[in-house]
Amino acid sequence: MLKDRAYYRNMLTIAVPIIIQQFIASALNMIDVVMIGQLGDVNVASVSLANQFGFILFFVLFGVSSGSAAFTAQYWGKNDVPSIHKVVGIGLSLGLATAVVFTVVALTAPGAIMRIYSNDPQVVANGSGFLRIVALSYVATALTFVFAAALRSTGNTRLPMLTSVLAISLKTAFSFLLIFGNLGLPEMGIRGAALATVIARAIECAVLLFLIYKLRTPVAARLNTMFAFNREFINRFLKTSLPVVFNESLWSLGMTTYNAIYARIGTDAVAAVNIASTFENLGFVLFIGISEAGGIMIGNKIGAGDTETARVYGRRSLVLGVSGAVVVGLILVASTGLLPVLYKLSPVAIANAKNLMTIMGLTLWTRVANMTIVVGVLRPGGDTRFGLLLEGGSMWIVGVPTALLGAFVFHLPIYWVYLMIVSEELVRLGFGLWRFRSGKWIHNLTQPAAIVAEA
Repeated sequence: MLKDRAYYRNMLTIAVPIIIQQFIASALNMIDVVMIGQLGDVNVASVSLANQFGFILFFVLFGVSSGSAAFTAQYWGKNDVPSIHKVVGIGLSLGLATAVVFTVVALTAPGAIMRIYSNDPQVVANGSGFLRIVALSYVATALTFVFAAALRSTGNTRLPMLTSVLAISLKTAFSFLLIFGNLGLPEMGIRGAALATVIARAIECAVLLFLIYKLRTPVAARLNTMFAFNREFINRFLKTSLPVVFNESLWSLGMTTYNAIYARIGTDAVAAVNIASTFENLGFVLFIGISEAGGIMIGNKIGAGDTETARVYGRRSLVLGVSGAVVVGLILVASTGLLPVLYKLSPVAIANAKNLMTIMGLTLWTRVANMTIVVGVLRPGGDTRFGLLLEGGSMWIVGVPTALLGAFVFHLPIYWVYLMIVSEELVRLGFGLWRFRSGKWIHNLTQPAAIVAEA
């Protein structure tokens, strides 16, 4: 394994820009949470719960772009650029339609959305104001998602990294100015954080599109080629991509259900989860890079007809991810002492966050293993139906029921409820490893007759 220099060279070339992008995003997001954390438990909870609606959109878009990326990676391995343009066109059609629907709903019914997650009147009021502003960023986010995923699948991870870092840096700077009213700007509180997001997303989208066409990248398609797909092409695309969209939709709905459960436990519980998660996400970025890079390499090999190397790459990605997650998880556990220094929250919220971070650190390896299998192996291999059953089934059959039992039947503290939810990861891992070892996840999507095998 360690002797294959070509593998590690390709892995580093693709993964490092993704890791840098994700690390900076998570670090600056943590700074954002620290700034909002100066405003107290209620405002932290308001922003966290308002973002749950955008969180659903985020993962629907991730499903669209991830499904598109499976095709793009394989077509790139086959050097079929015209087909890549068609994939981008379908992805944009689905992504923009979804973003418009979410925008309209958020603008017209923010209060109704917030009441799904919380019965605290102040949280509902504050979150509604935040949501009405941040929704204006959804369309730009959809455009960026689809084009960035297509670029990464062709091996260009630097351009999405640079534009993302630019956007996140701007968001942090504008948040600092608008939340607290610095440099003579109005003090807007959490609404300032929402406006900062809108400005940053718009600039990110504009810069990315400009550079894609200025540099004549492989995804710089003209409209007449981007939308030149026929019914057979659409059917093949949807057969593989729709399960990914449904997968991410079910997963995001499950995560928002968890957050609604946390909110019913208490506002301090939501604040604790939000804070602990920012630390976990910071440690998670390394493995997002490994998973995505491994998936691109696997897709390229399958498109080129080299299925045996695709299997080897899958095993290596899994070993790298799990090994690293054990180390990072222990670092996360050791970092709990930073919480009282960084956040001005209630003692209960800080204590809950410490316990949550400990559990998250000790169980990080299970999340990494499952992400690598589903996102980094099954999807680039075209095995999206099984991925849907694996993630959706484990979450809704195991995770959500155990969370409901822990919170409303046994009335457990937030950290014990979270630990019960981890049971879904163990179930998912068992079935995921079985599927991976079977080799049934490999499907060449570039062939006209290619179909996704029944799960």
